[in-house]
Amino acid sequence: MKLRLALLTLLLAPLAALHAADAPKQKPNIILFLIDDLGWRDLGCQGSTFYQTPNIDRLAKEGVRFSEAYAACAVCSPTRAAILTGKYPARLLLTDWLPSGRWDPKAKLREGRFLRGLPVEEVTLAEALREGGYRTASIGKWHLGSEPFSLPEHHGFDVNIGGNAHGAPGSYFFPYAGDWKIPATGQRAVWNVLPDGKEGEYLTDRLTDEAVKFIRESREKPFFLYLPHYGVHTPLQAKKELVAKYERIPEAQRQGKPEYAAMIESVDDSVGRVIAALKELKLDENTVILFTSDNGGFYNATSNAPLRANKGAYYEGGIRVPLIVKWPGVTKPGLVVNQPVISTDLYSTCLAAAGLPARPNQHQDGVNLRPLLAGEGSLAARSLFWHYPHYNEHPSSVPSSVIRKGSWKLIETFDPAGIELYNLADDLSETKNLATTETAKVDELRRELDAWRKEVGAEMMKPNPDYDASVKPSKKKKKKEVE
Repeated sequence: MKLRLALLTLLLAPLAALHAADAPKQKPNIILFLIDDLGWRDLGCQGSTFYQTPNIDRLAKEGVRFSEAYAACAVCSPTRAAILTGKYPARLLLTDWLPSGRWDPKAKLREGRFLRGLPVEEVTLAEALREGGYRTASIGKWHLGSEPFSLPEHHGFDVNIGGNAHGAPGSYFFPYAGDWKIPATGQRAVWNVLPDGKEGEYLTDRLTDEAVKFIRESREKPFFLYLPHYGVHTPLQAKKELVAKYERIPEAQRQGKPEYAAMIESVDDSVGRVIAALKELKLDENTVILFTSDNGGFYNATSNAPLRANKGAYYEGGIRVPLIVKWPGVTKPGLVVNQPVISTDLYSTCLAAAGLPARPNQHQDGVNLRPLLAGEGSLAARSLFWHYPHYNEHPSSVPSSVIRKGSWKLIETFDPAGIELYNLADDLSETKNLATTETAKVDELRRELDAWRKEVGAEMMKPNPDYDASVKPSKKKKKKEVE
């Protein structure tokens, strides 16, 4: 009897192996790290010698790093909306951070109208992936609306942990609450992002705990983990031992504040822990990882040099961000791509990674980055656009529209009205305004920018009939950042 079973097993083994080879491979898992306010040069792999990011640097070596990646907006909520919809903020009519406030009635221009939540009519990346068989989770910052229909669970996420209308925690330490004054309204509000926790718990660690738990619970089917950390947004708070580590570095060698450096290290630890969990569960070779930021670095926390300006501004320091992608079997390890890409490209890229059909009516403003990731050449030439018909308090920020075409970048400012033209190939720091000498290029780019604004239905600023030039617009108090 035993001999018969042994012979039967031997005969059936090739058939079993053939069946296993023909069995469809499980769709790859997808993890998207979105870091808040992380500047373009705030990683070791991006050239920083101050911030210590060994796990993220290793991810860059194993995947592809983009040197000219852009956020869709210089402040956070519109970029988040662009990532999840594949559309420019101007097309969505979601062009400022939420909830923001009413325009200043004493300002020279009336701000453009904008939505106060992500429209439920949009088919988000999470919804598209869930329809394709994925389990979905948003763990961290949401900031795209509130009840009754604009939280992650209303936009395709099976799991929502820590996501609400708030743009920042009251504190990065449990109980995560803080009594702040909302600058737009003057009202006081308690900012809290989690209902529970334990003494001494740090928010970045807690969100990572929840992410690892979700991975373990979801390992039997494909999953999409959207991990938008609150870090490294203000308030600048970090673990004491890490802050002390960076305080020991001489000031002349620092790129930013020790608290900020410590927050970045905690984010790097998070990336390391998530990757370790994938390896432990043998999921690492079937998981696509994307890592990026929602806008440039905050002016009072880090230096964006050699880029000009900071978060909120439409110079490179406000919109150029890190982007790293590791797609096992596709990405060419260690490749650095120098072609401009933007937040809206992530939607169609993730659909391609999942083996799902494109949704061209949805991700109208993004392209699939797979050819660049595989080192198979360049994308078709295209222009990138930004539109921000709002005032904000960040240094160097003015209401603007922007077009980048090739190495040329044109900024049209609304208040004060003006045109700036830069050739980024020769002038990365945007120090030489060529608008008065390259008039043909200015005319070309302005025509294309005007046509784009009409095509997407961009909301324009209008003269304020109540404006009195003799009365200065009110200055809002500098505050802890909430956007």
